[in-house]
Amino acid sequence: MSDFTAGDLATDDVTVDDFTVSDFTVGDSDFLLDGRPVRLLSGALHYFRVHEAQWGHRLAMLRAMGLNCVETYVPWNLHEPRPGRYADEEALGRFLDAVRAAGLWAIVRPGPYICAEWENGGLPHWLTGRLGRRARTSDEEYEGNVERWFTRLLPQLVRRQLPAGGPVVMVQVENEYGSYGSDRDHLGFLAELLRGCGVTVPLFTSDGPADHMLTGGSVPGVLATVNFGSGAAEAFAALRRHQPRGPLMCMEFWCGWFDHWGDEHVVRDADDAARALREILEAGGSVNVYMAHGGSNFAGWAGANRSGPMQDGLLAPTVTSYDYDAPIDEAGLPTEKFWRFREVLAEYHDGPLPDPPPPPAALGAPARAVPDAWTPAGDVLEVLGGKEWSGPLPPTFEELDVDRGLVRYQVDVPGPRRPYSLRVAGLRDRAVVYVDGELAGVLEEEDAVLAEPVPGPAAVELWVESLGRVNYGPRTGEPKGITGGVLHERQYLHGIRARGLRLDAFEVAAVDRLPWRDAPREMARGLFRGVAEVASPGDAWLELPGWTRGFVWVNGFALGRYWSKGPQQALYVPGPVLHAGGNDVWVLELEGCAGDREVLLR
Repeated sequence: MSDFTAGDLATDDVTVDDFTVSDFTVGDSDFLLDGRPVRLLSGALHYFRVHEAQWGHRLAMLRAMGLNCVETYVPWNLHEPRPGRYADEEALGRFLDAVRAAGLWAIVRPGPYICAEWENGGLPHWLTGRLGRRARTSDEEYEGNVERWFTRLLPQLVRRQLPAGGPVVMVQVENEYGSYGSDRDHLGFLAELLRGCGVTVPLFTSDGPADHMLTGGSVPGVLATVNFGSGAAEAFAALRRHQPRGPLMCMEFWCGWFDHWGDEHVVRDADDAARALREILEAGGSVNVYMAHGGSNFAGWAGANRSGPMQDGLLAPTVTSYDYDAPIDEAGLPTEKFWRFREVLAEYHDGPLPDPPPPPAALGAPARAVPDAWTPAGDVLEVLGGKEWSGPLPPTFEELDVDRGLVRYQVDVPGPRRPYSLRVAGLRDRAVVYVDGELAGVLEEEDAVLAEPVPGPAAVELWVESLGRVNYGPRTGEPKGITGGVLHERQYLHGIRARGLRLDAFEVAAVDRLPWRDAPREMARGLFRGVAEVASPGDAWLELPGWTRGFVWVNGFALGRYWSKGPQQALYVPGPVLHAGGNDVWVLELEGCAGDREVLLR
């Protein structure tokens, strides 16, 4: 293995002009650049988890750590939130331009499924809601939608491949498919589709180092790679059983891990992670550090997992932070792991590594907002919610076209009748229940029973929030909301009224139309508004003492979900979001906050 890696590409004396038309290929034992062996030293950085104004800084941090390449996914649901309606679909191209300017190569993983601890694994809710388990198979309707999306997405990637003078050196076929299914025809379709759309650089797959995963996820003639956090010798041996020739690559070296709400914060020892990285490189492998910089799950895009060995147990929603205990933390600063990795990676460079760039500006002084305006949750729903639905059975979130957000279900218990248990069958995910306008309890289990029996007649409201669609395993794409029914004793209650509220409805002009009033001094829920006076803007952390659970916006920018149960206690605020003077803060509290509530920026 030659040391022709970042020493030729990503050092201080290299500029974007050094991206000449080159040929990147897969050899019998190495990656080859114009016939010369090269090693990919890559780091995962997802453009959609980092404020665009900070891309350049984060990419410079990757170079300073000793990497010569960056890897990113592409989330389909972010860019096509409704069928045929697109949102910032050119973001990938802009990011790849920033990658080229930073002197890095790029690995792109366009999906259509990406996992990534992202809502629904990147698949649109409007597609999985209709197809269910037909998604990620050779189903004609599913593949037709994928072809339509790839035909629209991929030209910006194709124009930026290495042979065209761009940074893209490899493109992935699906993602960890062997952990999900065995439809080899579907994988073959995707590979052919990528080629048909103009992708000429090498294709690859990535799976865990287990025989069933590598068997189910590999494509004949396409490079297979493996994902693991330790045990490089064993993982590469498993890969060699399935692929006797070709470069060895760990496409996801898990140097840390992600957090779930209500669990302990996950930390991996820096020296232990550095030893595992060294083992990969000493085995002659290339590597993609997952994550090199995690960023944040802004705007409620965090996914969820199911507990248990079959991923079929309780829902475990992912927190807003995607720090991942990565070597570059959520705010873009180097950690101890950064310096240990830099020491290892420096041995694979011909010259000295570039110094890290100056850190981003931090907030000059703490700021505080005491929300003084308020709109009750019912009024927010009336102004910003979708059309009211009525029918005998409760609709799912998908049927109401709600991707991220909540749904209010209303149903009447007839009477007179004595108190019986109120049960919700097929609940996903969390319901705050009111009986005759009074809080009656919070339900979280899929087959949930209210603690206190309910007599009739009574009016029942269930405010159900999606805590994130499952992004991995056999329950990926499952519908949200009340998927069964509401029962009183053993009798279904029919005549359901429902109305959805999407998070993307919270735009400045729409929020201004709300019937604002003075914020109550007692426990309350709804949308609160305040102003934080900032003297010197910069990166900040937002804390919410006295609040329970909901979402936060600063100057219209959706930071994401907060929840007092932890482990995350503060939300990252990118410096470019703030400005000198008054900064608008909105807090959508869904369960009830204390009367002495405030919002702190530090």
